[in-house]
Amino acid sequence: MTSTNPAGGARYAIGVDVGTGSARAGIFDAVGRMVASAKRDITVFHESGAIVEQSSTEIWHAVCHAVKEAMAQAAVAPERIAGIGFDATCSLVVLGEGGKPLPVGPSEAAERDIIVWMDHRALEQAERINATGHDVLRFVGGKISPEMETPKLLWLLENRPQVFAAAWQFFDLTDFLTWRATGDVARSTCTVTCKWTYLAHEKRWDESYFRTVGLGVLADEGFARIGQTIVEPGTPLGQGLTQEAAAQLGLLPGTPVATGVIDAHAGGIGTVGAQGRPESCLAYVFGTSSCTMTTTRDPVFVPGVWGPYYSAMVPQAWLNEGGQSVAGAAIERLLAMHPLASEAASRAAREGQSLPAMLAALAGQCEEGLSGAVRLAHAQGLHVVPEFLGNRAPFADPHARAVIAGLGMETDMASLVALYVAGMCSIGYGLRQIVEVQAQAGAPIEQVVISGGAGRLDLVRQLLADATGKPVLATHAEEPVLLGAAMLGGVAGGLYGNVREAMAAMSQISKVYASATGEIAALHDARYRAFTQLQDVARAIR
Repeated sequence: MTSTNPAGGARYAIGVDVGTGSARAGIFDAVGRMVASAKRDITVFHESGAIVEQSSTEIWHAVCHAVKEAMAQAAVAPERIAGIGFDATCSLVVLGEGGKPLPVGPSEAAERDIIVWMDHRALEQAERINATGHDVLRFVGGKISPEMETPKLLWLLENRPQVFAAAWQFFDLTDFLTWRATGDVARSTCTVTCKWTYLAHEKRWDESYFRTVGLGVLADEGFARIGQTIVEPGTPLGQGLTQEAAAQLGLLPGTPVATGVIDAHAGGIGTVGAQGRPESCLAYVFGTSSCTMTTTRDPVFVPGVWGPYYSAMVPQAWLNEGGQSVAGAAIERLLAMHPLASEAASRAAREGQSLPAMLAALAGQCEEGLSGAVRLAHAQGLHVVPEFLGNRAPFADPHARAVIAGLGMETDMASLVALYVAGMCSIGYGLRQIVEVQAQAGAPIEQVVISGGAGRLDLVRQLLADATGKPVLATHAEEPVLLGAAMLGGVAGGLYGNVREAMAAMSQISKVYASATGEIAALHDARYRAFTQLQDVARAIR
């Protein structure tokens, strides 16, 4: 089915994804086929300690460049664009009057107006918030994370009061993008429910929470600076693209703009509807960090797993969100510690591939196929707990750190491959831990649907299936996060009546990776027990 406009010709939707390192745009037809895409890198500013910042001005310019380039590649006329949808990292944008950027850190650089999601400057504020035991915390798994927005707002109030006072709006990055596109300051149910403690099932902010944690000034203002109008993803905003935004993007003024979502949730939207039963799937977005999203019809409270959030991803359904603070980044860090890493990376580059891709190809040459690769790690006694930046779920422990057991003196390629396999299995065991905790709480899942750049390799998907004991499904979409954002744009532009319709129509399963049985399954069970034992030891000695 291809939607057409009255004048004839297919209509398309644009998906825009702003990740940690780049802004990307994809042009999709009405059945979910991507006809063009483009990317523009963005700067990440790292300061001493846990400070990580970005520039909203640079990000908007990168978005405009990516959209223009994708449109040129697709050779699609602007009038054939039905709508545009945005997703982004859950980073905090701080703007003064008129949308003027405000400096959020000690650099005093005004263009650095974003506290990035991975920034942990508000760790102490998060701990104080958690010590209150406020009832709102039940909806973030019992503990708030320093990666969420209210601890960061409290940090700003306490450490940069002049910036806090001068702020006109505090935006989640996704909501900043839709405001920049339309002039509409409405917030997404997804962003404010998942990261700002909005209670979507009751359609309200909890005033007592803000007063209890020290942010009563926001309640005094009627929450005008963090969102008074909250709408569901896919809802058209304002009058569509403003004249200015349309000119910058190379699109027509008035083009419908959808209320957006957090980037990981766009991946969920782009994948879990492919087999028509989102409630049976766990969406696993595997990138620099990882995110797990489980949809349920009724609220399920899981200690250490964020949520339950109402209508944050699938409309009129509840969402539990877990994840690993670093996943793809953990593998990169792990490999970088090996003596052969630099030489191997150079070799991979000469062969036109990434180091993980080269190592995955070598590991996959086992006689037993992809599942047999686990024996490479086990033969060398290598076990990894990849918590370099803490445990997001299910322990909500930002102080956790990585553990590596079994390292020897080997410096050859075989030992590097084995270390890679051990690391990949450990990502799977962390995922298995989240799956098991959720099942015990009443949110079982039957299968995992994967997306994200770090999850594209066949070996990775097979090891995750074997490590978790759950089949891993891949969709046809090369870029499911972009597709999820485009689905929202399609809904706003009338290609589909609602998000569930778009999910079912624009996504299809391409391959199923069945989990191992027999001896390989038993080996993973044993290694999973070792994984949890190492976690226990690390906590005990810390």
